[in-house]
Amino acid sequence: MMKRDAFRRAALAMAGSGLLVAAAAAAPVDDTRLAHAAAEPENWLSFGHNYTNQRYSGLSQINRANVGRLKPRWTFRSGAKGPFQVQPLVADGVMYVTLPGNDVVALDAATGNERWRYQHVNRHAEIQGSPANRGAALGYGKVFEATNDGRLIALDAATGAVAWERIIAAPAPGELDGLTPEAEAALRNNIDKLPAKMPPLVYRGKVIVGVTSAGYGIYYNLGVKTRVGPAPPREHFLGQRGYVAAFDAATGEELWRWHTTRAENWEGPFSATTPVGEPLGRDIARERVDAETIGDNWRVGGSSTWSTPALDPALGLLFVGTGNASPNDVPSLRPGDNLYASSLVALDVDSGEVRWHYQQVPQDVWGYDVASASILFDVMVDGATVPAVGVAGKTGWFYVHDRRSGALMFRSEALVPQRNLFVRPTIDGVLISPGSFGGVSWSPGSLDPTSGLAYFAAIHRPTRLTRRYAQEADGRVAYTATDIASKEPSWGTLSAVDTRAGGRLRWKVKTPQPLIGGVLATAGGLVFVGEGSGMFAAFDAASGERLWGHELTAGVNAPPVSYQVGDTQFIAVAAGGSRFFGFPPGDILTAYALPQ
Repeated sequence: MMKRDAFRRAALAMAGSGLLVAAAAAAPVDDTRLAHAAAEPENWLSFGHNYTNQRYSGLSQINRANVGRLKPRWTFRSGAKGPFQVQPLVADGVMYVTLPGNDVVALDAATGNERWRYQHVNRHAEIQGSPANRGAALGYGKVFEATNDGRLIALDAATGAVAWERIIAAPAPGELDGLTPEAEAALRNNIDKLPAKMPPLVYRGKVIVGVTSAGYGIYYNLGVKTRVGPAPPREHFLGQRGYVAAFDAATGEELWRWHTTRAENWEGPFSATTPVGEPLGRDIARERVDAETIGDNWRVGGSSTWSTPALDPALGLLFVGTGNASPNDVPSLRPGDNLYASSLVALDVDSGEVRWHYQQVPQDVWGYDVASASILFDVMVDGATVPAVGVAGKTGWFYVHDRRSGALMFRSEALVPQRNLFVRPTIDGVLISPGSFGGVSWSPGSLDPTSGLAYFAAIHRPTRLTRRYAQEADGRVAYTATDIASKEPSWGTLSAVDTRAGGRLRWKVKTPQPLIGGVLATAGGLVFVGEGSGMFAAFDAASGERLWGHELTAGVNAPPVSYQVGDTQFIAVAAGGSRFFGFPPGDILTAYALPQ
C-alpha cells in the first residue's frame, strides 16, 4: 500500500508531463481503490465519487472565503455539440470524458490537453432518445462505457484501444417464448436498439449497467412504431423491458440480468393509494377485468433505469431506481401496480435477486420516475446508528429508508411546489406539479457526511394531462396527452435537506432556470450547480447564499466534479444545453481553479 501511494504521489507530480499516462497505467484503479475512493479526494474514480453516491469532495482549497476569485483554468471543446451530460472521471491526473454519440476522450486534467480519443460508430442509423451519455467507469486498467446503440465497451485506459465489446441490448433467454412469429420479429428487430446512458458501476470483477429509453409510450405493433394500439399484448402489443445486468469485467460475459418489469405477479396488490396513503384515483375493479383480458401485460415493458446505483458492500446490496412502465400514455394496457416500476429496489449484487422494493407510485400515469441516483448515509434513531438509503423522486420529495429492510424512515419536505399530485388526467385537462420533467429528474444530489445536509437540484415546470381517445380496429382506446403548460412560470430550486432532522429543509433558493445537471458539495463549505442559461454558480452550503457565478456559452445539464493535480484544486463541469428545455447548445468542458 505504501509503495502504491508513493507511486501515486509521484504521478501527481508529473501532471502536465508526457509521463503522466504511463504513470496512470502503472497504477490502475483496482477494487481496493474503488472501495476506499473517499480517501482519495484528489481523484474522482466513479460516478458518485464512491459507492455511497454522496458526490462529496473532501477538498477545501476552494472555500467560502476565496471562491469569489475562481476563474476558468482551461476549456476543452469536444466538437460534438448537443446534450453534453457527462460526469467526468479523474484518476492520477488523467480525466476521462464521454461525449454525445459515445466518443471517449482522455485529457490531461491539469491542462485539458487531449491524450487519446476513441471514436464510436453506431450500429444503427437511428437511436432511441437523445445521444447523451452520462459518463464512464474505471477499473482494472480499463474505461467502461455503455452506449446509445446497446453496447458495453471496454477501452484500455492508457491508449483508448478497444479491449472488448458486447451487445447488451438483446433478448434474455426465454423472453420471446410464446409470441407469434410476427410479434417475435417485431421485438427482435427493435430490442437491440435500447440505449444505455447511465455510467456503469465496477465492483469485484463485475461491470453493472442498465438500459434506458424502454418506454416513453412508444411501442411496436407488429413492427410498426405507433402511439396507440390494440390489446392483447401477447398477440399484437409489445414493449421493451428495462433491466440492470452485470458483466464480467475481463471478458464482457453476462453474469446476471434483472428485469425491472417482472413476468410474475406484475399487477401486484392493486394499491388504491401510495405507500404513505395518498389516493391514486384508480378504478381497481376495471383494472382487474383488464388484467384478465389482456393476459401477459408485462410484455408492454418500460421501466427504464437512469442512474448509477449506490452500493453497500457490507450488505451486498445495489440500490436501483426505476422509471414508469410503458406505455406511459395508455395505462389501460398495463393494469395493476406494474412492479417494479417507479420504485427504489435493493438487489443482491452477486445474483441480481430482489431483496426489497419500495414503489413510490403504483401504476404511475404521471411520469414520476425514480430517476435520480440513490445515496447512502447513516441516521441516528434513538441513539442507534441506522444505515440509510435515500433517493429524490420526481414527485418532489427525498425518501429515506432503512437500507437493510426498505422501511421508510421519513420523507423530506417538498423540494418544489406540488399541485394536483396523483390526480388522474381528465377530458378538460388537469394541471399537475411537479410536471413530467420532475421534481428531481436524473440529476444526482450530493450529501455532506460532516453536516448531514443533502443537496438537490429540482425543476418546477407544470404539465397539463388530458384524456383523449383514439379509434382502433378493436375499439376506442383511451390515452393521455401530455403538454407542457407554457403559460405557467417555470424555474428551478436548490434545496438543503437536513437528514438529521427528519428531512426538514434547512434552506431553499429559487433559480431563474430549471436545474437538471446535478450538485456537488465540498469540504470548502460550498455547493456547485449549473443552470440552463449557462450560469454555473457556487452557494454557501450552510445558508444557501450565492457566493460566485460564471456565465458559460451553453446550458449546464451535467454534474460538476472536484479533483486536485499537484497543489491545485479544480472544479470541472460540462455544458452542452438541452433541446427539451430550450437551453443553448454547446460542446465545452471547463475546469476552474484559483488564480496562480
